[in-house]
Amino acid sequence: MRTGTPGGTGRTGTPDGAGRRGTPDATAPAAATVRTGPVPVPVPAAVRFRAACPDCRGRFELAAEALRLAIGASRRTTFYTFTCPQCAAPVRKPAGERIIELLTGGGVRTLRLHATP
Repeated sequence: MRTGTPGGTGRTGTPDGAGRRGTPDATAPAAATVRTGPVPVPVPAAVRFRAACPDCRGRFELAAEALRLAIGASRRTTFYTFTCPQCAAPVRKPAGERIIELLTGGGVRTLRLHATP
């Protein structure tokens, strides 16, 4: 049993980057660490979002840069958009609270819509 040796993971009882049975931990995403105080916050190296096109029914993953989020005063005016990489159709889908949290947390560019008087 190793206990946080130099070059190790710093976790007691686990070899360098290994899971419970001595195999590499394939589920751990590559991440950088940003210090925002006493607790380090992991930041994914590349955030990807699963999406689907209603026109061609294609399913794919998009980078945060490929999506736009618009937050309006109502559910009807709060949505996200992207261009389908398979058929090039513009896609607009409603965004509820959970979708807004995921997209903003993943670095998607956000536009706040304001009502005109």
